[in-house]
Amino acid sequence: MRRSAWWQVIGIAVVVAAVLWGVGRTGSDPGPAAGGAGMSQLPSEARDTLELIDAGGPFPYDHDGAVFMNRERLLPLHNRGFWHEYTVPTPGESDRGPRRLVVGADGSVYYTADHYRSFRQVRKAAQ
Repeated sequence: MRRSAWWQVIGIAVVVAAVLWGVGRTGSDPGPAAGGAGMSQLPSEARDTLELIDAGGPFPYDHDGAVFMNRERLLPLHNRGFWHEYTVPTPGESDRGPRRLVVGADGSVYYTADHYRSFRQVRKAAQ
């Protein structure tokens, strides 16, 4: 095989690997429907934020509770207003940082540590 053909093969392999890496990035192992085994894997600040959400506040950031638009389309698709976002404080950050909990009107909860580039479901919808 010529040198340029090898680079094409390598390029295709890199693209395939990137696509496969992106599959399932929303996380598909939330644990039990009621609590979610994923809760124990959250940073303590996320668990604290979830307790505030469940209690109805008060929230430390003005933007907490704002409608999350799901522009990235990584979460299940619903009408506007279904998803709401909450800041998970990031130690050492002077602003809101990249971490969020996104809560659905059905009680489902997703966590992102990278400002909406990927999500992990930590609680399923209430049955």
